[in-house]
Amino acid sequence: MNSASIFKLHDADNVAIAIQDLQSDTALDGNGLHSRSPVPRGHKVAVVPIAQDQPVLKYHQIIGFATRPIAPGEHVHTHNLAFRTFARDHAVGADARAVEPLPAAEAAHFDGIVRGDGRVGTRNYIGVLTSVNCSATVARYISDHFRAPGALAQYPAVDGVVALTHGSGCGMASEGEGMDLLRRTLAGYIRHPNFAGVLVVGLGCEANQIPRLLEAEGLEAGDNLHTLVMQETGGTAATVRAGVERVQTMLEAANRVSRQSVPASHLTLALQCGGSDAYSGITANPALGAAADLLVRHGGTAILGETPEIYGAEHLLTRRAVEPAVAEHLLELIHWWEDYTARNGGSMDNNPSPGNKEGGLTTILEKSLGAVAKGGTSNLVEVVRYAQHPTHKGFVFMDSPGYDPVSVTGQVAGGSNIVCFTTGRGSCYGCKPAPSLKLATNSAMYQRMSEDMDINCGEILDGTRSVAEMGERIFNRILAVASGARTKSEELGYGEDEFTPWQLGAVM
Repeated sequence: MNSASIFKLHDADNVAIAIQDLQSDTALDGNGLHSRSPVPRGHKVAVVPIAQDQPVLKYHQIIGFATRPIAPGEHVHTHNLAFRTFARDHAVGADARAVEPLPAAEAAHFDGIVRGDGRVGTRNYIGVLTSVNCSATVARYISDHFRAPGALAQYPAVDGVVALTHGSGCGMASEGEGMDLLRRTLAGYIRHPNFAGVLVVGLGCEANQIPRLLEAEGLEAGDNLHTLVMQETGGTAATVRAGVERVQTMLEAANRVSRQSVPASHLTLALQCGGSDAYSGITANPALGAAADLLVRHGGTAILGETPEIYGAEHLLTRRAVEPAVAEHLLELIHWWEDYTARNGGSMDNNPSPGNKEGGLTTILEKSLGAVAKGGTSNLVEVVRYAQHPTHKGFVFMDSPGYDPVSVTGQVAGGSNIVCFTTGRGSCYGCKPAPSLKLATNSAMYQRMSEDMDINCGEILDGTRSVAEMGERIFNRILAVASGARTKSEELGYGEDEFTPWQLGAVM
């Protein structure tokens, strides 16, 4: 039942999506169905009678339950649709399939930066990280020195010196889950292949002591990893001077790199969405999923995150698990989040933001069913903790919050050297040191925010390109960006302030 006015995603669905703003009494099909009231574009309209307490179906999946009888042609949203829990069939491994290895002669390549230990980067930065918020200003002053005109003129192969600061590192337990998570995140960035070298700056009295950070994460200071402690170095100005000198010593070696052709199997792609709308699950997310499937086919890794935003759709992932332990790990995370939100007086259905709802998404179930499409159709080979490196190549799930900057920070700490970020409302985002491609879900937003968006997946809804064609276009752009082509967010200077490690535990 598709027309110029509405789009029905599955024959069994009892709602369709408004393609354009609908006025009252707009004809919705050729069989006498008319809208009963104005319906904004992207929102749902009933196509058959829906009884009170009956499931509302979209994608041939339950997105909620009717809170009262809903007539055909009626707007379906928060006023008559509610979230409820219900049993789901997890059918572990039912959709996992044997995968034929791609012949080496057909493997895609990109021009990457090969480090001495074999890791491959897509960018070449020097990083200035902090152990604690108290050293953030010093880190920023150090990186600012290298933003002056001509400061990096002698080092054309270096993409920049970036300060990644955060609001944690003290006022917390010196050991335990929260500190482990912070150290794992910082260590992931220190080891990231997009950094030629890293300077870590601390204050000296913080809970997150630098020597303990290095010891816990198996790191050693050396030519490419320097540390400074403000209370030992002589304070703010003295540490800035020393930091500039330390960075200067790393620039010569960083500048000696050159790009070379390497297989796409060296790419780890972070799959992310933010500012979602009802078109996210129809255009950009499935297109990104098609691109992720291509990357996995070429031997690469794609990491899906945001555990609260697969809630209600986790059964679609457990069906693709390569073994029961993978599915069990995912379900354990779901239960942890249910308990976590309950302990904090919340609900998993609190996740859809006001912007999501204005864009047509009503419940977390509906949002999750669209969000999980970013994961394509490949087998789920592993489930990892926040900021943990996968041990398998292929499609991986990482536990993380639904808050985009926090989630991407974990994915990059886990080794992602490129990011694809879909958005329907128009999220503006970048992530250093990993370049971030922005994928628009609809043409109207793309045209309005073209300086921020890299690809217009709204062409799928416009009928000019299929999901598979758009997926191939995204995959080819990923290869180009991994080879050095700049993204819109890079041109705008995004990426330093977006470094946001997940904070767990009491702030004391």
